[in-house]
Amino acid sequence: MQQFIALLSLTLISPLLILAGLLILILDGLPIFFLQKRLGKQQKLFSIIKFRTMRNDNITAIGKIYRSLGIDELPQLINVLRGEMNFIGPRPLTLNDCDRLGWNTPYYAIRWQTKPGITGLAQLTPICHKKMSWFFDRYYVTHQSVILNIKIISCSLLILIVGKNRVRHWIWK
Repeated sequence: MQQFIALLSLTLISPLLILAGLLILILDGLPIFFLQKRLGKQQKLFSIIKFRTMRNDNITAIGKIYRSLGIDELPQLINVLRGEMNFIGPRPLTLNDCDRLGWNTPYYAIRWQTKPGITGLAQLTPICHKKMSWFFDRYYVTHQSVILNIKIISCSLLILIVGKNRVRHWIWK
């Protein structure tokens, strides 16, 4: 079902994706996409797809806009279509992230029982700390429900309209 919704979404937003890619090409040149190895379900590696928002370790002008609206994440619908990700789940981490956070021990095994998501509880919180991320990832994995998914998707879609900071402020006020 998620793959069908991803295909439908890609079809519906294809004009936006084409425009976003053209703006990167015109303003910043190639490459348009950023590919990076990430850990998925059961820590299986896959290549995540995002719009490129950086050049020489600096966020580009268009990249700043894309990140604030979450547009840079939209190509991950291809990862959902391929079955590598879900719409909702824990953030997909790099091997370095996993090592840095110490999340490669049996204590954190529950986190790897589900596919990572384009969005999730940890991505909606304004606090970026490993304990908070672990709390929200574990909470999501153990409390998955249609209602929780609807809440997360609703907040994530609002981000596209009004931006991350406003939505985070509304949620965590």
